[in-house]
Parts: sequence; structure tokens; C-alpha cells
Amino acid sequence: MTAVLDVPSGAPARVGTPGPGDRRLARLSLNQRTTAHWSLREAVDGAVAAGLPAIGLWREPVAEVGVGVARRWVDDAGLRVSSLCRGGFFTASDPAARIAAHDDNRRAIDEAAALGTRALVLVPGGLPPGDKDLAGARARAAEAIAALVPHAADRGVTLGIEPMNPIYAADRGVVSTLAQALDIAEAFAPHEVGVVVDTFHLWWEPGVHAQIARAGERIVSYQVCDWITPLPADTLLARGMMGDGHVDFPAFTRAVAAAGYAGDVEVEIFHADVWAAPGEQVVATLARRYVELVQPHL
Repeated sequence: MTAVLDVPSGAPARVGTPGPGDRRLARLSLNQRTTAHWSLREAVDGAVAAGLPAIGLWREPVAEVGVGVARRWVDDAGLRVSSLCRGGFFTASDPAARIAAHDDNRRAIDEAAALGTRALVLVPGGLPPGDKDLAGARARAAEAIAALVPHAADRGVTLGIEPMNPIYAADRGVVSTLAQALDIAEAFAPHEVGVVVDTFHLWWEPGVHAQIARAGERIVSYQVCDWITPLPADTLLARGMMGDGHVDFPAFTRAVAAAGYAGDVEVEIFHADVWAAPGEQVVATLARRYVELVQPHL
């Protein structure tokens, strides 16, 4: 019998591939970026074929077909939308750019509501060109989030701040820790502003389990992938398949479960080798790794 191999490592699978109807998949969601070469139609069909009940959508592929079509495809497939990526990028110092960001984020909120998800993932943004004031940029992000809260609350959408690994502080995410994200979120009700707990971004944070407990009902999304070394030249593509790197998924997942999180678990991977592999094989591998490393600890 031919061995089942995991991608992209090519190592023999350690567990069997769960299929449609397997109860262990009841909370597993395919984030669209994990199969970046798939269209939205292909991602919906691929999730259904693998027995996944949910999908994490990105605004760009949704825009290609229109929000109404995307919602119909998801509903017809019987899928949940676990989150919408992404809003944010709030840190510009130019007033016109800040107004443009506010308007775009209002549209993102409307899209999330129309797609039937309560979780809009916010990437705070990095330093503006020539700006070295990290605290100032972080303050502008907090102000921008506050300005969006009334519209999000009216639309039934929770703004989920995603703290990002410090390697991205300059160009992508000035909020680097879960503690910093919670300092911003706690000015608002949990249904208004929450946090995204992503293993890739937070596995290193000192005291992160205590911060996860602090987050409690503010956790709007749990995203999983691994931290692999050596890092690629493009660090944006450093997210590995669960089990291929350094993250302690059982311990991390137990902390998230103990905090009371009962939502979907998104697998979100940015990696050139994962993107180059056939989507069906990627989804099969992530399903195996999920039932081995994550699901038993939820």
C-alpha cells in the first residue's frame, strides 16, 4: 500500500485522514490564504470535499465575485464563515490617508455582516515611511479602532485586533503582543472589540497563557500554524504546517479552551511550498495535523 505523505514535508502521515462526517472536524476552518492559488469557488468546494464545516474568507477574492455571490456559494455549501480578513492598516499620519482607511474599514465591516460572520480581523499596520515613533503609531491604531466601534456594533460585527510577531512591527503590525492588543480592546465591551489569537504570532510571548486567560470571551478567532526555522528570505511566508516547527500546539490550545473559546479554529498558512502543493493534499495534511495536535485539546 502506498504511504500517505504530508505536504510539504513529504513525511509519512502519522494519523489517518479524517473525512466528511468525522466529528473531530466539527470546528476546523480553512483560511483561504492556506490554499492561496485556489479561487473562492475552489476553496469552498475544497472545504466541502474534505468535510470541513467552515471557511475563513479574504476580502480580495470575495470582491472578485461580489459579496452577494460569495454569501450564496457559502450558504449553498452549508459552510460557516469563521472570519473575514482583513481590515486595519490604521497607522498613517497623513489625515487624508487616515480618512481613507476609516472608510475602507467601514466597508469591511459591512462585508463581514453581509457574509454572516461576526469576526473582522484587523491588522494594525506598520510605521509610516520615515516615521520611527512606534508608540505614536500604536496610539493612532487605537484611535482608529475606537472610531469604528459604533458602526461595527450597529452591524453586529466584532473588531478582532490581531497582534503580530515583532518581526512585522515596522511594516505590518505595531501591536506586537496579546497584552498590547488587550490594552486596546478592554476600553470596549467584548462584543465590540476582541482579539485574534494566532499561534504563529504569539507562541513566543512571555506569559502568553496568562494573557489568553485574560482575553477570555474577547477571543474572536483562534488561528493555527507553525513557526519554522530557518526563516525564509520573505518572512511573510514563514508560516509552516502544524507540527513542522516549534509551537507547542497542545499547551497553546488547552489555554485557549480554558479561556472559554468555543468557536472555529482556522488554519492560516503563508508558505511558498504549501502554496505550490495541490490544494487537496494541503487540506488533507492540515486535517490530519489538526486532529493529531489541536482538536484533542479543545
